[in-house]
Amino acid sequence: MISIENILLIGALLILFSIVVARAFDNFGVPTLILFLVVGMVAGENGIGRIHFNNYEAARSIGIIALVIILFSGGLDTVWKSVKPAAWSAFSLSTLGVVLTMGLTASFTHFVFGATWISSLLLGAVISATDVAAVFSVLRSRSLHLRTDLRSLLELESGSNDPTAVFLTVVLIAFATGKETSTLYLPVLFLKQMGLGAIAGLILGKGLALFLNRVRFTHDGIYPVVGLAWAFFTFGVTDRIGGSGFLAVYIAGIMAANDNMVHKRTMLRFFDGLAWLSQIGLFLVLGLLVTPSELPQVAYRGILISAFLIFAARPVAVFCSLAFSKTSWRERLFVSWVGLRGAAPIILATFPVLAGLSGSDKFFNVVFFIVFTSATLQGWTLPFAARILKVTVPPDPIHKSPLKFAPRENSDTELMEFMLPFGSKAIGRAVVGLKLPDDALVVLICRGDRFFVPGGGTVLEENDVIQVLVGKSGMPKVREIFSQSRQ
Repeated sequence: MISIENILLIGALLILFSIVVARAFDNFGVPTLILFLVVGMVAGENGIGRIHFNNYEAARSIGIIALVIILFSGGLDTVWKSVKPAAWSAFSLSTLGVVLTMGLTASFTHFVFGATWISSLLLGAVISATDVAAVFSVLRSRSLHLRTDLRSLLELESGSNDPTAVFLTVVLIAFATGKETSTLYLPVLFLKQMGLGAIAGLILGKGLALFLNRVRFTHDGIYPVVGLAWAFFTFGVTDRIGGSGFLAVYIAGIMAANDNMVHKRTMLRFFDGLAWLSQIGLFLVLGLLVTPSELPQVAYRGILISAFLIFAARPVAVFCSLAFSKTSWRERLFVSWVGLRGAAPIILATFPVLAGLSGSDKFFNVVFFIVFTSATLQGWTLPFAARILKVTVPPDPIHKSPLKFAPRENSDTELMEFMLPFGSKAIGRAVVGLKLPDDALVVLICRGDRFFVPGGGTVLEENDVIQVLVGKSGMPKVREIFSQSRQ
């Protein structure tokens, strides 16, 4: 048995090597997470590393832990006011879209390859959802600048459709193994899982913000630790009562971050790093789990199913799900192309293996091949597709403020940031002439590449980034001042 010392050494070397490789290929547009998969495959039993790993149970457990962290981190980084307009469209994609994708893919697999309906539906369910890790990684890269509403729709969909895919996979395995035969089982279980998951996420997300705002800790480093423990507690307790733990974790992250939680910036930085570590570790493990020499045996089937998924099933599901939304046909085409499959389908593919279903080992290889080809083709071409379909916007100016502010317990003060666009009424006015509320103070201005502390006579210019320290009572007035435009 390999010692813990060697596990730590090998794990650290793989992570560091993955990061170096990802940085080296950063300018070539190669999807970062695909590189982590490749590193895992190279280090595996058929690669130069010769590491033998075939523990599906361990891979499943690592995957669940990683997805909990990634979903919670994504929730914390989601501004509800910005994504709220896309909520219903995202909900349609994460439910109806997933079911349609499953059904279309299953029909193709059944009629083209002669697979049984249960195995075809199971394959469709496993690969039906877009992957939160892959989508977040690509959308938040510096090479892709989408409109806020479109980005919000894609992120909300990827964060909320995993529970539907997990639900469908578990139900189909229950039918395949003969553990369940009742037709009422499906709708009752769906309502129970999604309903309890949403309620638990709302309550526990609010509870986290309330707990952190009320309890004073001596050391600031305790706050992220509490957040991490709370995320796992949310997943565990929701799963225990029969709800969707993944949905609960994502909603809890959104609720906590948008409820004036103290040390929010500290929490965001902590979970951002932890989410990257989770993504790297997860894709490395999944790369180690696959046997590359067995992939050519499923290549033909994998290529055809992947092509159907990308060019037929996903677009049909998206256009049907967004039929009553205000999105344009260009946006729907782009959403169709952002059908990145990643870690979640591969993790779900371990479920049939652990359930002992016949032929599940080949099933796993087919799913891996589909995920690899889908993520590679779509992930690599997303910036190009965004430009062709004209859904991009100019990138925001890059500036890193040297000023950090974390409100303390019971604090009613917040650091707000505004950028003065063309036509802003504040352009050309001195700071003292803005007539800010008494509890508001302009503390820093970024102009081009320069930061400086303004005086009362400092005249504001177009594209200035202004940081204002303001009390809660004065926030509406400050927003109004900086949002006014010349008529």
